[in-house]
Amino acid sequence: MTSLVIQTAFLGDVVLTTPLLETLARRHGPVDVVTTPAAAPLLETHPAVRRVIPYDKRGADRGFAGLLALARRLRAERYDAAYLPHRSLRTAALAWLARIPQRVGFRDGWPLLYTEARARPQTGHEIDRLLALAGPAVTGGAMGPPRPTLVTTPEDRAATARFLREHGVREGGGEPFVALAPGSIWGTKRWPYYKELAQRLAERTAIVVVGGPEDAALADEVVRPVEGGGRRCTVVNACGKLTLRQSAEVIRRAAVLVTNDSAPLHFAQAAETATVAIFGSTVPAFGFGPRGARDQVVQLSGLPCRPCSAHGPPSCPLGHHRCMKSLTVEDVLHAIEETGALRRRD
Repeated sequence: MTSLVIQTAFLGDVVLTTPLLETLARRHGPVDVVTTPAAAPLLETHPAVRRVIPYDKRGADRGFAGLLALARRLRAERYDAAYLPHRSLRTAALAWLARIPQRVGFRDGWPLLYTEARARPQTGHEIDRLLALAGPAVTGGAMGPPRPTLVTTPEDRAATARFLREHGVREGGGEPFVALAPGSIWGTKRWPYYKELAQRLAERTAIVVVGGPEDAALADEVVRPVEGGGRRCTVVNACGKLTLRQSAEVIRRAAVLVTNDSAPLHFAQAAETATVAIFGSTVPAFGFGPRGARDQVVQLSGLPCRPCSAHGPPSCPLGHHRCMKSLTVEDVLHAIEETGALRRRD
């Protein structure tokens, strides 16, 4: 039986789908995955994946013509089953147009286009909700909370080590470094004090700012004051200078990641790197928070307007952005200490 998974949501959603891919692969062998070109590198090296099929739904493959062309390609593969974690009409239509005989989706998606519509849990972590798509016969027997997985290559690891070395970040020897991920495509998810946090952290540890090319300018704002502070410290802007998997490898090597509610949070979960997750307009109860024993969440409780949307709007609807501005550098430093990540190993 050859299965297809269609997951064309955000990078973080793709990472959180990896336990579902592993579960399906254990049952029927490695699966094929349709995903975005941006997310494809995250799955190309995954052992649960046989083949990645990029779908540029907002670019070269946009519109009905692109959808139909991909559906024809998928139809030729004669898949036995398609699993549809992304609850979009486009995803449901793609599997239907490809004439895949078994199409499994969630009831709150587009059940008229599915052959099997399964209940999506309303609570719990998103990983567990996605695993419900595979059915209880597949998901039972787990010894602990499942975590996402990402696999880097020897070339990824070598390139990352070289980048860190060339920028003065010395790994090992009891000298950990901190990774910061200040970006998010949603403006209200961005904590505004990463610059001040970096200035405080630079007194005791090296810092690497991670993110995509779109985060480079924001990272410069974090790095520049530290570089010009007259102190001997190591702070590196890696945004846009590494591939996606190499960025994940930086996070794996870090002692701790400080991040907003965004994709790097899930990279850290895959790497089992201690995580300090800062939540503002969204809340961990949505199912996207960290779940490791050492992980910490920084958030403002008791604010009536929070959460304000499922993703976090571009700007605060009330104009004050108190959910983030009220979270201090001291709050985040305390959370870092609580992880124990910066304690020197003798």
